[in-house]
Amino acid sequence: MATPPPSGPQQPQGNPFTPPGEPQPQVPGQSQAQSYPQVPGQPYPSQAATQPWGQGWGQGYPALQPPPPVNGLAIAALVLGVLCFLPGVGLLLGIVALVQIRKKGERGKGMAVAGIVLSTIGALLMTLAFTTGGARDAWDGFRDAASGAGTTFSVEKGECFDAPSGSLEGYAYDVDTVPCEGRHDAEVFANIQMPAGDYPGDDAVTDVADARCYDLSESYAMDSWALPDDVDVYYFTPTRQSWRYGDREITCMFGNADAEASLTGSLRQDETTLDPDQFTFLEADAVLDEAFEDVPDTEYVEDDLPAHKEWAAQVVDALDRQTAALRAHDWEARTEKAVTDYAKALDDAREEWQGAADASDAGTFSDHWDKAHRLTDGSKAVTAREALGLATTPPTYDEEGAEEAGGGEESDAQV
Repeated sequence: MATPPPSGPQQPQGNPFTPPGEPQPQVPGQSQAQSYPQVPGQPYPSQAATQPWGQGWGQGYPALQPPPPVNGLAIAALVLGVLCFLPGVGLLLGIVALVQIRKKGERGKGMAVAGIVLSTIGALLMTLAFTTGGARDAWDGFRDAASGAGTTFSVEKGECFDAPSGSLEGYAYDVDTVPCEGRHDAEVFANIQMPAGDYPGDDAVTDVADARCYDLSESYAMDSWALPDDVDVYYFTPTRQSWRYGDREITCMFGNADAEASLTGSLRQDETTLDPDQFTFLEADAVLDEAFEDVPDTEYVEDDLPAHKEWAAQVVDALDRQTAALRAHDWEARTEKAVTDYAKALDDAREEWQGAADASDAGTFSDHWDKAHRLTDGSKAVTAREALGLATTPPTYDEEGAEEAGGGEESDAQV
């Protein structure tokens, strides 16, 4: 019969590694009742009897506390400050963020301070831009970029194209080049390079286009009789934004005066498409056409008779130069007689213009003007043109005598 264990918590008796029913090994000098088994990996349990059975060894560690969160307004203030976008909002968010960080113990003080500093700088720069006109440039650049007008493109002289929008007015960011033989929106007849330097302004660029595109159209389409009445002069001009990317080109072009209509076939008639006889005839005619363009800008002759008489004298000089050019050329046999007869008709027209230059009153001036007009664009001119293979239908004129062929006023678009 086994001896009862002492009172209090006891270690279990016996060797746990000894099979049941086998005698327990004895330690010399100790009785069986005082023997405690040694658990592998543990020290001798001399104090084991004083500890509760099953208690774990060692001590627990305190739980880790998470760091305080970063203030969201501080982040927003920093972002707005870096982007220089809405500096007033960035400044306000930075101040509010500092107050919240102080109360809640959150992180992000450095972000809030940086946002305040950058937003303050942005506000100062924006104020400076408004006071110096830079804000308008920035807005123009944003508007042009949003519409695609900040891009640049070039269309060469003699090329035809279709506008993606179908219109030659407003902003253009690109065009589709097409053969001139078919239907197209426009035909380019000149490119004008603006001088380097700062952007001169929309009005200055438009003035250059108005003055030069019309003149250059006459050297591209030399036969004014062949230019359809529904053709108008248009142009592309640089914008303030495209100027910053090096765009200095004004593109002059023919288009239909009706925005819904188009052109068919090329309008080009110059030294590249005309034979020598045609070119000489039209070049001589251009001398007279240039003089006609200087007609005084008054509704009636009597409004400024002296100016009209001075203009008539200029026409006389132009007729002298025109007939001299026609007689100096060596014409082919099939066209020589028709051109010679036309030159004689111009001599008669010269006499009428001289009479207009010497007129004492508006009525006499107008009588000479009417007779001269019939001689200038009369049957002799039609016969000579027919022999040369040129257009034979005279252009129409308005009440002041200005030629209407080619449409009305110029129109513009911007690149």
